[in-house]
Amino acid sequence: MGFPDQIARTVELAHPPAKVWAAITTAEGLGTWFGNTATIDLRPGGSAQMKWDAGDTANMRVERVEEPNVFGFTWHIYGLPEDDPRRTYVEFTLEPVDTGTRLTVVETGFAQLAGDEYQVAYGGNTDGWKSELGELVEYLDAA
Repeated sequence: MGFPDQIARTVELAHPPAKVWAAITTAEGLGTWFGNTATIDLRPGGSAQMKWDAGDTANMRVERVEEPNVFGFTWHIYGLPEDDPRRTYVEFTLEPVDTGTRLTVVETGFAQLAGDEYQVAYGGNTDGWKSELGELVEYLDAA
């Protein structure tokens, strides 16, 4: 039996899909709740980058943009050397609900890792998505 290949999280947000879409697809949004600063070229094949005050940087490639429902990107796998070409795919899916928006985040591609690499990446990103989605809720509620 192999390792789980994906991390999936769903959160109910008391905000309309357009507001959630802006939070996950604009430099202002990403640079507030996800990183400390961000840039994004919102088109398939476009690049995006987030930076944190601690000096970390995440370089992403935009893969899917279906406004206002689906946004997907690939990025470097946590714990691997910067020159490692392997990436995971992250997809945000927004669904309107009576109370606002149901946001589902799925990150896939962990099955390409073995042993310690897998444990570091999967564990780190599992904890990371829990934390980051909490920050998204705080960002949206404060706006």
